Amino acid sequence: MLLSIIISLIFTLLLGIIFGTITGLIPGIHINLISIILISFLSTLLQITTPLNLVVFIIAMSITHTFIDYIPSIFLGAPDEDSFLSILPGHRMLLKGHGFAAVTLTLYGSLTALIIILIFTPLFITILPIIYPYIQTLMPFILIIISIYLIYNESEYEKDYPIQKITNALFIFLLAGFLGIASLNLPIDQPLLPLLTGLFGTSTLLISIKNKIKIPKQKILKLNQIKLSRKSFLQATKASIIASPFTAFLPGLGASQAAVIGKQSAKELDSRGFLFLLGAINTIVMGLSFITLYTIGKTRTGSALAVSQILSELTIKNLAIILTTINLTGILAFILAISLAKLSAKYITKFNYTKISKVIILVLVILTLYFTGILGLLVLITATSLGIYTITKQIKRIHLMGCLIIPTILFYMF
Repeated sequence: MLLSIIISLIFTLLLGIIFGTITGLIPGIHINLISIILISFLSTLLQITTPLNLVVFIIAMSITHTFIDYIPSIFLGAPDEDSFLSILPGHRMLLKGHGFAAVTLTLYGSLTALIIILIFTPLFITILPIIYPYIQTLMPFILIIISIYLIYNESEYEKDYPIQKITNALFIFLLAGFLGIASLNLPIDQPLLPLLTGLFGTSTLLISIKNKIKIPKQKILKLNQIKLSRKSFLQATKASIIASPFTAFLPGLGASQAAVIGKQSAKELDSRGFLFLLGAINTIVMGLSFITLYTIGKTRTGSALAVSQILSELTIKNLAIILTTINLTGILAFILAISLAKLSAKYITKFNYTKISKVIILVLVILTLYFTGILGLLVLITATSLGIYTITKQIKRIHLMGCLIIPTILFYMF
């Protein structure tokens, strides 16, 4: 009996890794989308498997996604030469032929994150239930302060016209907030599906189709040749430890916002260290969302929300399985991601990304129509337009999270 349960959990974990790889490799197909589909068919799935198996599947998929998703981000999201100086370090390294090294640095960060999650878990269990009631009272004001800080931070990337950059960021943040309020009040079952898919999925895919990038031949180095200085490692690790907990209990904030906050706490962090930081925060935020669910019963990611709907109450035994799943998945995902990054570096020039993107957009439109109807499709089109506008204005897309932050602020205030 016990052996069959263990075998079942291992199979489910491996299946989650496969799906996490798919969502990680294909921009626009997010883990939240899979989680929504899974919850929609929950009653049917529970007739053929157990709630615990579904939870392991979601966690394995989610953690794998955080390891894999920088592969398309770095290899397929590269800008052209004209925007070379304003782009992320990973894209700059890609254009120099070091895309594999860039992905590997994010993977080093994600691997380190597994240890950080284990360290944070007892602290969260002990401290969070005590301080959360006070944080909850101040929640709207904390979110307002962080939002103002992130909007003001746009001026760092535009020295000539900082006021215009801040104004554009504020405008986009408020527009996203209005769209979020409108979408959440529409009579549709899954309003976040078309909203988030449009803002972060289809908009990215359409821009990628428009920008035809010429990518140079990539160099595939051995892992022992891809190094991070001790100073960068310590700075990036410290920054991820400082920034990540905020997103675990503050609604509407994600890994991108944590990365901006973390970067400010390590001003001298070089580009390689920043890639390490991005990888670490991405995995920590996802992992801690499940620990937060256990500790205070609050969900901060779509995956944690799905887990909460499958298991009404998490026990200490569930927590042990969650932590085991996170770490085992992380180790396997690291090995898998290295292999996929090598393949991507080797065959990147042969990918027909335009065709892939068109097929994905068609699938997303069909899914939106199926789950949310015509109203959902209108939300998708509007959200996609706002996403494209944000990209063309060269404003960081973290401000589009106003679609969740502003409704959350209003909820806590009124």
